[in-house]
Amino acid sequence: MNIKPLAEILRPKSLEDFVGQEHLVSKIGILPRLLAKSGVSGYFPSLIFWGPPGVGKTTLARIIAKNLKREYFEFSAVSTSIKEIENTFKESSPKSRPPVIVIDEIHRFNKSQQSKLLPYVETGKIILIGATTENPSFEIISPLLSRTKVLLFKQLEEKELEKITLKGISYLKAKISKEGLSFLIESSNGDARVLLNTLQIAKSITNQKEISTKDIEKALQKRQLSFDKRGEEYYNLISAYIKSMRASDIDASLYYLARMIESGQDPLYIARRMIVFAAEDVASPTAIVVANAAFDACDKVGLPECQENLAAATVYLATAKKDRSAYEAYMKALDDVRKYGNLPIPLKIRNPVTSLMKKIGYGKGYQKYTKESLLPDKLKGKRYYMQAKDNDSRI
Repeated sequence: MNIKPLAEILRPKSLEDFVGQEHLVSKIGILPRLLAKSGVSGYFPSLIFWGPPGVGKTTLARIIAKNLKREYFEFSAVSTSIKEIENTFKESSPKSRPPVIVIDEIHRFNKSQQSKLLPYVETGKIILIGATTENPSFEIISPLLSRTKVLLFKQLEEKELEKITLKGISYLKAKISKEGLSFLIESSNGDARVLLNTLQIAKSITNQKEISTKDIEKALQKRQLSFDKRGEEYYNLISAYIKSMRASDIDASLYYLARMIESGQDPLYIARRMIVFAAEDVASPTAIVVANAAFDACDKVGLPECQENLAAATVYLATAKKDRSAYEAYMKALDDVRKYGNLPIPLKIRNPVTSLMKKIGYGKGYQKYTKESLLPDKLKGKRYYMQAKDNDSRI
């Protein structure tokens, strides 16, 4: 009796069997071309595979190693030290060709740990394939990025997930209803591993000949939304939420709010971003009061009740008239502060607190109400604030 996970059993062994990532593995994709060239020159570059979980990063790394006919070592940055990795390929025969070293979740290594891989990658002692779900621009050190080629993996499409499901159904000698198939694909969130593991569990718990939607629901228990509080999706969601409110798209704003809450985001974090948005994009005292009230409600009552307060505040901010004039004016002023440093303040608006200050001109000529520019001489007449016209703002 085979007790391996179905995802492992059905893992493709060749590029021909691989499903998805056509831009990488098709005849005109980069990987077949690199593999063909390596047969002539023996050279193959180190790579960073970047993409969501369950889309074939580890599988493709194994296929590459098999095609290159190299020694293959696979590690996880979560549970392995750099020393362990170094010892592995240091013990390789000096006459053998450089091994393929696959490091899953390479972004979990800190800068110092990543730096220790540099000399081996740079000298070609190893072919490194690092797999990550996080944006390499932020998580991988620049020297390592410059010595590797980043390949972007896409979330699997429905037709690709259906093809994988049918392979699983065939192996399990099972059947699945049309509704069950659609629900399974939708619930997998583009992750083939989740899809196959769910299918395997559903088959094991059903007493029927055909796997139904209810069987899939039981196998899933609860659909888990992807949300790593250190990861890129964290920033993608809050960015989508803020930009939807800025565009006055109420439905999108509420959708991304619900995504964040359901994924486990701290409601106080959302409320804090609302306060910033109210000042930057709405710039009305009422909006700031509403955002602060939402924060207070989250602080006092917590989830699940406070999601209603967040929803109400979201609708208000999304429908409010937008005016970024104050924010943009301040940023222009800040640019000049950073550009010119501490420019001399005009004498007339300096406070003459001593007789000497008064004698040398502090406060001289000051008028409470004047239309004259009170900026430093170098910036005289400069305009930062331009009040938005009604047709410049969305309602």
